[in-house]
Amino acid sequence: MTAIAPPDSLLRDIDALVFDLQDIGVRTWTYVGSMIYAMRAAARRQLPIVVLDRPNPLTGDHVDGPTLDTGLANANEHTARRSAKPYALYPFPLRHGMTMGEMALFYNSVLGINAPLRVVPMSGWRRSMWFDETGLPWVRPSPNLPTLASSLVYASLVAFEGSNLSVGRGTSDAFQRFGAPWLDAVRVASLLNDQKLGGVRFVVDSFTPVNPGDQKYGAVRIAGVRIDVTNRNAFQAGQVGAAVLAVVSRVHRDSLRVNSLEFDERFGSTRGREAIVSGADPRAVIDGARGAVASFSRDARRFLIYR
Repeated sequence: MTAIAPPDSLLRDIDALVFDLQDIGVRTWTYVGSMIYAMRAAARRQLPIVVLDRPNPLTGDHVDGPTLDTGLANANEHTARRSAKPYALYPFPLRHGMTMGEMALFYNSVLGINAPLRVVPMSGWRRSMWFDETGLPWVRPSPNLPTLASSLVYASLVAFEGSNLSVGRGTSDAFQRFGAPWLDAVRVASLLNDQKLGGVRFVVDSFTPVNPGDQKYGAVRIAGVRIDVTNRNAFQAGQVGAAVLAVVSRVHRDSLRVNSLEFDERFGSTRGREAIVSGADPRAVIDGARGAVASFSRDARRFLIYR
């Protein structure tokens, strides 16, 4: 998906830009790219831009990696020479723990955009809050994120958009499951459960994608594994995604197909993906990213608005 900035011709006769879109707390969410490009357009004309802040649905407390490799990141707008990457903007952790307003302040400063920015903060939001604790109605930020549960597990499965695994698009609970006609779901689920990852269990659950947006296995009954979050405060999205890659690669080395660049831009780390596919312990790979995650959190602290 490519997000673009509002054309300068549309900005000549307005007094300000207002940005009001819901982030989901995951690095790959393209609405953040739309905000950055709008801020750049506002800066070119010194046009005020107002960001109406919204909750991070996954809380402002939970931050986990991998952090996006700098070589994969591009926060610039689309040009004829280089495509924009609204899903791979900057070395953020997979789950970043920031609100849209806080990210606007971060990017305006760190990228040197220097737009005339004003963030309108929320009232009553605390960093520990999950979206269902805010009292606000859940309005799908995307057709394929029907629930908060899908948004939480989305962070673990989004990289597999760059593979021949279905992530449940075309079902009522997209991004809570994965599958393929060739998947040995019983073995994969068993091996994943053997890893005893915090806050999650893996359940054999076949499914049939109906008109899936990714064109994977439409109208075909496929073997699948559902990811059930049993303790969302213990759930680590990066660990789960790495474990799925490790187990499916091990069980189906000849069947799994991964578009390396597309996968890496969402997972965050080429070296990490290569290590896992080669047999490295996925826990160790993700644990090795903790230093970068901690460094990001320290750098981001000065842009945080809420406690």
